[in-house]
Order: sequence, then structure tokens, then C-alpha cells
Amino acid sequence: MDKDTVYPYLSECAAEAARVARGAAASGLAGPTPCADWDVRTLVGHLVLYTSHGLEHRALRKQLPDELTGRDFTADADWALRYAEQLERALAAWSDPAVWQGEVDLGFTSMPAGEIASLIAKELAVHGWDLARATGQEYRVSQAAGAFVLGVVEAHAEVYRQYDGFAAPVTADVSATAFERALAAAGRDPRWTAPVTA
Repeated sequence: MDKDTVYPYLSECAAEAARVARGAAASGLAGPTPCADWDVRTLVGHLVLYTSHGLEHRALRKQLPDELTGRDFTADADWALRYAEQLERALAAWSDPAVWQGEVDLGFTSMPAGEIASLIAKELAVHGWDLARATGQEYRVSQAAGAFVLGVVEAHAEVYRQYDGFAAPVTADVSATAFERALAAAGRDPRWTAPVTA
């Protein structure tokens, strides 16, 4: 997983996640999401922390500070704008070819930098889709990006399931796109929609 392979998909998934966040900013934060036991507020907190701040900190080889891990990002009315700005900073950090060399210390293990970037691209796509569906939107990626995310999910799904990061896989339709198959492999029903409230 090198820069030339991963960075275009990382950038594409980040741009789409930022767009979805802007669309979600006016939505209620207490509604359900495709993530079991997570409401929209919890999902946003996870998405913002790990895919923007976490992405930059991994590039800089720094651990996330308690000030960030304990923050309610949705307490800021302009959280979606701040998320987009932080994503830009994170992508700028990963634009340096040197960042892709060596490993990243996660605190409990180390992984090659390119693999970390690929996992965060997957997070941007899968949790970006979660947020989109929870707030009545669509998350759109190119066919190539969908195929990339599918490859990442398939390579890491069982490890994620060991730590309750993914639910059991869902059977995808025979006509499903690569991205829909990635969602299904990650324990999401690609047909999930937020329940209509009276």
C-alpha cells in the first residue's frame, strides 16, 4: 500500500465524507444509525476523531491526546466546517511521500503507514455511508474507490469482528456494486434507511 495507490482514494473518500457531514449538520443528533447502539452524535464523534484528527496524528507519528478523545465535537455549531478543515490538514500531512515510509505506532501495535492510510480510507467510506444513511443522504464513491474499499474490508474484516468493529456480514444482492459488497462484508445492510418518525 503505497502513496500512489492509496492517496487518491483517501482523498476521494475524505471529500465525500466532508460533503455528507455538511448535509448532516442540520439533522438531529439523537437519531439511529446503521451502527448498532450508536446514535448520530456518537457516530459523528467517532468519524471526526479518527478520520480527521487521527489521520493527521498518524502522519505525524503522534498519539491522540485526551483533550481530543474526550471531546464532543458536535457541541460546536460549525462542527461540519471544522471537520472539513481538519480533513484538509490531515490530507496535507499525508501528501508528503516521506510519511508513507516505515511504520506507525498505534500504542498497542505498529502497522505500515500505507496500511494505516488504507484503513482510514475505509473508515471514511464506511462511517461516511453510515452518517449519510442516518441523515437521509447518499454516500457516493467511484467504482475504483468502491473496489479499493472492498479489498480493505475483506482483508481486515475478521480482525474488526473480533473487536466488535464490524457486525456479522450481510448477504449482498447479486447486482450489488463493489462498495455495496464492502458495506455488506462490514456488517451493514446496503438497503438500510433511517426509520421515518411521525
